[in-house]
Amino acid sequence: MRSTRPPQFRMQIYDQRGQRLYLDEAERQRFLAVVQQQAPELQTLCLVLFYTGCRLSEALALTTDSLRLTEGVICFRTLKRRGLFVREVPVPAWLIRQLLDTAPTGRLWAMHRATAWRRIKQIMAIADIYGAQATPKGLRHGFGVHAVRCGIPLNLLQKWLGHSQMTTTAIYANATGTTERRLAEVMW
Repeated sequence: MRSTRPPQFRMQIYDQRGQRLYLDEAERQRFLAVVQQQAPELQTLCLVLFYTGCRLSEALALTTDSLRLTEGVICFRTLKRRGLFVREVPVPAWLIRQLLDTAPTGRLWAMHRATAWRRIKQIMAIADIYGAQATPKGLRHGFGVHAVRCGIPLNLLQKWLGHSQMTTTAIYANATGTTERRLAEVMW
């Protein structure tokens, strides 16, 4: 099925110049190392982005009611054409406990989207991550590529990322370069 979206609005993991839009595994690990040195509020925001692949606006909308410690999931609420859509994304239990410890009630982060975006860019710079991938969206794409590399079925990844079309999720199977080589090595 062909996409009816204009080319500039189609999901892609490379920009028009061929630059990668996702964090590779080395960048993900450097990002995570720098995140561990941040203040608790910023640390937890970054960890949620890292471990769920959620959109920045979805993370900033989270409240303590979104956390399900017993089930080990974070519930993301997204408005879609058909109304409210809730998706549950599994995360490590320690992350939920850390979130509950740093924000006991209400919204998890009292931060404007632009401020959060800027702070994440600063962490990327400290982690020596530059280029088109050095954004919160690069974390989301990096999560998708990482999930495919770990053998997560595309239909489950689709659910976690909140994609309505499987073709959107399938872009993560198009990772090339060293990521593609690592995927191919599984067959050798």
